[in-house]
Parts: sequence; structure tokens; C-alpha cells
Amino acid sequence: MTDTVSRNLNDIRGFIFDVDGTLALADRALKGYQPLPGTLELLDLLRQRELPFVVFTNGSLKTPVQLSQALAQAGIHVPVSHALTPPAVAAPLFVGNGHKRVLVLGAEGVWKPLEEAGIEVVVSPERADDADAVLIGWYPEFRLADLDAAVRAIWNGAQLYSVSNVPYVASRDGRTLGISGALTAAVESVTGKQAVVVGKPAQQAFGIAQGLLGLSAHQIAVVGDDPALENEMAHLTGALSISVHTGLYSAKDFSQLPESRRPHYSLSGVQQLLELLR
Repeated sequence: MTDTVSRNLNDIRGFIFDVDGTLALADRALKGYQPLPGTLELLDLLRQRELPFVVFTNGSLKTPVQLSQALAQAGIHVPVSHALTPPAVAAPLFVGNGHKRVLVLGAEGVWKPLEEAGIEVVVSPERADDADAVLIGWYPEFRLADLDAAVRAIWNGAQLYSVSNVPYVASRDGRTLGISGALTAAVESVTGKQAVVVGKPAQQAFGIAQGLLGLSAHQIAVVGDDPALENEMAHLTGALSISVHTGLYSAKDFSQLPESRRPHYSLSGVQQLLELLR
């Protein structure tokens, strides 16, 4: 365990949990969750102590409803209202930015939260050259026509957004291609435009989760397995960073970060967090 700024776990009143590699692991298609050791017991303890928590995945295959249902099948019970995905963060952001027509490269989990927010959605490869924004998410069916639709909208002035730009995510099969990151890189290379990431570690993403918890940032712990996502989001916002080694990164990986960016707690997994809280 490392505590770089004398932050105390006992001061924490709410948690933001990553899913893949932190609470559970899915198969390579990001389906069929299996809880990691300590997950069910930890969440039960938080409920008993009335400590609120949010689960926040950068995955966009599922809507928040579908995410809640998939986790429940693995025994991880999270209300839909506290199951966050990047498109659920993007929806209020787009409304606030005045984006009324959005071209989406992605599955239902990407476009449905926008549609539910009253935004006109055009799903690629259908063209929307007059779109206000382009959002890239989980989209394994991607083809050349999708790239063409995206770049034409951006050439005409649409702003580019992505759910995530990481190259891979954790699964039971190890590294799994981060499709949205790969597609985003392709669109960026053609247009010369840099995407705004709406998922972790974006501060607006933290703000949505923080609003659900109703707490100040210093009362919140962000728990995850990725140094560039959950750990970075905690440092950007003043939350407590708890990193676990059950995903793709080891204790050594976290210890090699610059001192100012190391997690406050570097743990073997959420099972160790459970032991610390007991």
C-alpha cells in the first residue's frame, strides 16, 4: 500500500468502482461477467454501512439498464441509476453543448442514452453530414462506410467525441481490443481532429458520478485497475485513488508512475479493500 499524500480511507463516504478488471471479468466479447474475489462481500458491507457507490465502466456495448442486468446475473446488484457508461455521461454534455443531431458509430449501448435524452441520433453508416457531433463507441461491425460517414460530418464542422481512447481492456482472456480507441485513432488520423473523451478519466464523467453520490470529491474513492483511467480521474478531481492489480496492471506498474500520480492505495484486489474496511 502507498499513501502519497496522507489520505485516509476512513474519511471516505462513497465509492466509484470500475467494472472490468476491478469488480468482475467478462469474456472476450465483454459478456458473461464473473465477480472477482471479494466483490460481493465488499458491496454487501458498503450497503450495511450505508456507504453509497456507483459502478462506472468505459464500455459502451450495454446501456445502463443492460449493464445493471448483466451484473445482477453475476450476483452484483447495482441500481440502474448508479450504473454509468460513457454515453450516459455524453447525453447531458451534448444537451448542454447544444448538440441536437449526433452521428453515432456504435451499438445500442452507444446511441440509446442519447436518444432517451431527446437528441436526434443518426446511426452510421447512414450519413449525417450536417451533424453537430460524432460519437464513437463500441462498434465491432465497423466498415469503410462508417469511416467515410464520420470524417465527412467532421469535415463539415461536427465535433468529435469518443467513449474511450484506451487500446485494450481487461477480460478473462487477458487483453481485449478497445474497439472505440482504435476507431477513434482512425478518424483522428484522417481528420486531424482530436476527440473529446466522455468516459473516464474525464472530469465531467467524475462530476456525473459525484452528483449521484452527493458527496464532495475528497469524500470519494475511485477504485479501478487502470493507471490512466480511474487512477488519473481521482488525481484530476481530488478524490482518493485505490488501484487494484486484478486487471492488466501489476503493483510494479503503479509503483513506476511519477510520485504525484501514484495511487493512494495500491492493493492486490477488492478483497484486500474489504479487509481494510472491516
